[in-house]
Amino acid sequence: MSDSDLLFLPVREIAAKLRAKSVTSVALTEASLSRLEALGPKFNAVVTVMRESALAEARAADAELRAGRSRGLLHGIPYGVKDLLATKGVPTTWGAEPYRTQVFDHDATVVRKLREAGAVLVAKLAMVELAGGMGYNHADASFTGPGLTPWNTAFWSGGSSSGPGAAVAAGLVAFAIGSETSGSILTPSAYCGVTGFRPTYGLVSRHGAMALSWTLDKLGPMTRTADDAAIVLSAMAGADPADESCTGRKFPWSGPAVYKKPWRIAVPKGCVEKVQPAVRENFEAALKAMGGAIIVTRDVEFPDQPWGPAVSAIVSAEGAAAFVGLLESGDVTKLRCPADHTGGYSGLMLPAVDYIQALRARKPMRAAMAKLFESYDAIATPTRATVAYPADKKFEDAYPGVSGGPAVIPAGNLAGLPALALPTGFGENGLPTSIAFMGPAFGEQTLAAIGVSYQQKTDWHLRRPSGV
Repeated sequence: MSDSDLLFLPVREIAAKLRAKSVTSVALTEASLSRLEALGPKFNAVVTVMRESALAEARAADAELRAGRSRGLLHGIPYGVKDLLATKGVPTTWGAEPYRTQVFDHDATVVRKLREAGAVLVAKLAMVELAGGMGYNHADASFTGPGLTPWNTAFWSGGSSSGPGAAVAAGLVAFAIGSETSGSILTPSAYCGVTGFRPTYGLVSRHGAMALSWTLDKLGPMTRTADDAAIVLSAMAGADPADESCTGRKFPWSGPAVYKKPWRIAVPKGCVEKVQPAVRENFEAALKAMGGAIIVTRDVEFPDQPWGPAVSAIVSAEGAAAFVGLLESGDVTKLRCPADHTGGYSGLMLPAVDYIQALRARKPMRAAMAKLFESYDAIATPTRATVAYPADKKFEDAYPGVSGGPAVIPAGNLAGLPALALPTGFGENGLPTSIAFMGPAFGEQTLAAIGVSYQQKTDWHLRRPSGV
């Protein structure tokens, strides 16, 4: 097995090889850097390759491992971060032309924590400009170009964590860090056929991350497996006085606990009625594959709340506030997507009462979701109603007549709930499909265990795109 092939292995297997000294962190990092440089442009997945600092970190990791000092399972493993996370002395562009030369003098807390865990940061990965906050409507919305899924480069890798999704799927890095405000971890995970873990709001510090919507933004891992995602999340979670929204809770993970009774899974009414046939078929096959590990209840009534209007109002208002200088200066016209030139102004004109009402609505929304989770351990739906969108079409023109039902994306983000996206097979044009399990607040242990159980029974997460 070549060093490049190792990047497709689960984290525990890579870690075992590093500790057995059958591969070095330097060799693994060199393989990752070479793939980022050679293949990254094919998928528009990379902004900055951090060759010099990455190799220095890898040499330090090898020295520590030789001396018998292990920082944990991530020690010596190369990874990338979405380019909205600050990295000292390296451009942090937010995917947007007006910030292309922006450099910070500090690292984001997540970057610091992963360094302390021994992980090797090799690249800043591409993203939709300003994480989609200006209302983009097609894939070509970043100065790096449209993110492309490695499964079929005529199609989008998903936003706004487009680079992390593509980079993990193509084995450019062993894992990556994305962000989600309203779907930006789950969507690219689905479109790229990888595992994505959106944590509970407040579990992971966002200090040093670009703010789009400070009451919704979350940072989470995008990985090969559910176990990988849990390992990475355990290193990311925990207290940070620099982020007042951070709860300080930790997420210890040594592997799934042994459960003596099956998980209770709710499938919301209508959630598969208007999805693509392959999405539906693969969703049903995924539930069937779980066998006796789950008890499924169908047609569960989903809380009737204004999920879509509320999330739209909050993102619009908070995004406009975050980028008011860009809007007022007119520099917003330097963004790549034409829709982004004007989309942000609606937030400046949003009535304060609408924003306040949307915030107030979140209390009964959280209560309604908490009530639902009194009867179920997790909610299961297709992660997305379709496979990846064509990269050359506006989103509304991609798949007319196809839409999802009650979803883990708007409801989960408004209520601040965790969700895990897992690949389930393939649909139109050889593109991946995905299932998402959403749990109650701080229910990450159960979600990770469900994901591990599912992936022990299937191998979709181990599939590799051709040509990479």
